[in-house]
Amino acid sequence: MTLILSRSALSKVQASIVIVVILVGAALAMYGYSVSNKPAKARLIVSTTTSLYETGFLDELKSKFELKYPNMNVSFISQGTGLAIQTAMRSDADMILVHDPASESQFLTGGYGVNRKILAYNFFVVVGPSEDPAGIKGKSPSDAFKAIRSAGLDGTAIWVSRGDNSGTYSKEKSLWKGIGLDVKDLRKEVWYLEAGSTMTATLKLANEKRAYTLTDIGTYLLNFNNHNIDLVELVEAGKSMLNVYSAIADNPKNANMTRANFEGSMQFIRYLVSDEGQQLFADFGTSKYGMPLFKPYVKLLQSQSDPTLIQWISDLAFFEGSECPQQFRYQAEDLYSIPPAVPVLVMSMLTEVEQRKAPAWIRSSKA
Repeated sequence: MTLILSRSALSKVQASIVIVVILVGAALAMYGYSVSNKPAKARLIVSTTTSLYETGFLDELKSKFELKYPNMNVSFISQGTGLAIQTAMRSDADMILVHDPASESQFLTGGYGVNRKILAYNFFVVVGPSEDPAGIKGKSPSDAFKAIRSAGLDGTAIWVSRGDNSGTYSKEKSLWKGIGLDVKDLRKEVWYLEAGSTMTATLKLANEKRAYTLTDIGTYLLNFNNHNIDLVELVEAGKSMLNVYSAIADNPKNANMTRANFEGSMQFIRYLVSDEGQQLFADFGTSKYGMPLFKPYVKLLQSQSDPTLIQWISDLAFFEGSECPQQFRYQAEDLYSIPPAVPVLVMSMLTEVEQRKAPAWIRSSKA
């Protein structure tokens, strides 16, 4: 059946179509206006270490931070600590999140960074095959490294090093140096291998070679539980195996860093040391591994639950008696206030010699 419309009816249909088109166009225009006028998110680039990335902590951190601050978009560049610091020095990142106090000190003194803040800690461990050919289980780190070297020379043990200018590699070099050995000389010996890669890749190579290696506990647990490796912990936590993570903002007074997002960096650092940020460290890994992969430092400091460990961290990671000496602070004094949980009683319980050796923030509580 053919439908025939009168001229007047046809005109009404055409008019209705025109109105619909106008309304749709107006709606699209309003949507386009709202999108185009929506404030752009501020971008923050953090140059950081592979252990934080490989464990998945950075994904969790990004999610929680951006949920709290929807105006921010955080991106991470994951490398060994040495490369991470170089990236920031080239002004290709706004801040660093790393774990090598000696390199961090150079970053500050070189005029590249400000407002260093210690965030978290864990421990390095020496892992190896369960058969333990060098017999290092239960030994101190120095005795274990001596035994590995001796077994290596005998052809019964192999060591795999990161060899990549990472914080882990810096720790390894210091442990060899502690027994009078230099990695430059060790490289010439056939039992000493270098992966030149990430911690996960190094662990997999050590597993393949049935070798020993030094690793942060977080990356080890991740790979062990994922059945990537079957190496076991042989030398565990102790002062010389301490691993401390810190954040440092790019120095806005450095002429080469003027385009760095200083405000965003400080917002990020303040989040990391806040109750919420510290709880994120405390919770991450607990349900899966029965322990946090990165333990919160600020919470430890406020609770004073382990004065010995606090002193270890001070000995390893403080410069001039402080996590960040006064000359390297910029518009961030609120970060360095004395934790409220520290009573004057802490100082009264120490001998005069111990008081002089105590961290600056504890000494100042005496007054």
